[in-house]
Amino acid sequence: MGIAIYPGSFDPISYGHMDIAIRAASIFEKVYVAMVDTRSSKSMMFNTEERVDLCKGALYDIPNVEVISYTGLTVDLAHRLGASVMVRGLRMGYDFDYDFELDINNQKLAPEVDTIYLMANLNHVYIKSSLIKEIVAGEGEIGHLVPNNVAVALRDKSRSRA
Repeated sequence: MGIAIYPGSFDPISYGHMDIAIRAASIFEKVYVAMVDTRSSKSMMFNTEERVDLCKGALYDIPNVEVISYTGLTVDLAHRLGASVMVRGLRMGYDFDYDFELDINNQKLAPEVDTIYLMANLNHVYIKSSLIKEIVAGEGEIGHLVPNNVAVALRDKSRSRA
């Protein structure tokens, strides 16, 4: 079914993000997990290069997934890559509210790029990157939320900030 992009900040990538990427990869010929290079509205724990490396480590065994970074508008990235679809994961109502606003604007900018929403798996519906960072800061267990490469990086980063 062509090319799709799965954009986000992935700070850090979680099992919930991975689930959406894996499911998208089963639908599309090629899926770009696209890391936005800057996000002024969010406080990032990892820089872009670190987030790309963590995502590559988490998704290395999915042959039709490529992890990239980008700047600018996501619809412009879709055009550059020849992607006709953006994939978004939804957990709760607040995700829908945010993504609905985003999609309305994207439709105005690029009506030929559709957005497909994949509902979070019930096992991952509660996972949120900001919560993961809070648990790490409190030295809690995160192995059930993120893959090992991410858990190690989170613990290291948290210790270096303390």
